[in-house]
Amino acid sequence: MILGKAELIAPNEKKNLHTVSMTFPWPSVIRLSDYIKVPYKRIILTRRNILRRDNHKCNYCGRGDLPLTIDHIKPKSKGGDDSWENLVAACLPCNNRKGDRTPDEADMKLRAKPYAPNHIHFMTNNSGRIEDTWKPFLFQS
Repeated sequence: MILGKAELIAPNEKKNLHTVSMTFPWPSVIRLSDYIKVPYKRIILTRRNILRRDNHKCNYCGRGDLPLTIDHIKPKSKGGDDSWENLVAACLPCNNRKGDRTPDEADMKLRAKPYAPNHIHFMTNNSGRIEDTWKPFLFQS
């Protein structure tokens, strides 16, 4: 901001940046003067990210107090793949009960439809909150 490369849009009212002789508002939202396009990065499909997406709860029974595994909704033996839409967190009892079947065949229901998360989802989960000053600038559904 001092060099004119960014403009303060919304300060954080609770904090300030201090130097020896000056005090500056702590930025919460800034606008860049020049934008350098960065290639879009997808969220990597990992066990940890699937558990984060599902809030560390079983997608069949909703329990979070048991050890969790990753379950293929459509088993690999039946042509299922490793994708965001085919993988869910499942507790050991539910995963064993479902076995090598689809949820319909096992008469089990998914609590939530699996999806590929976006960066805002992970920003919310990692920070634990979204500040009110950010909301007008975030694309949320």
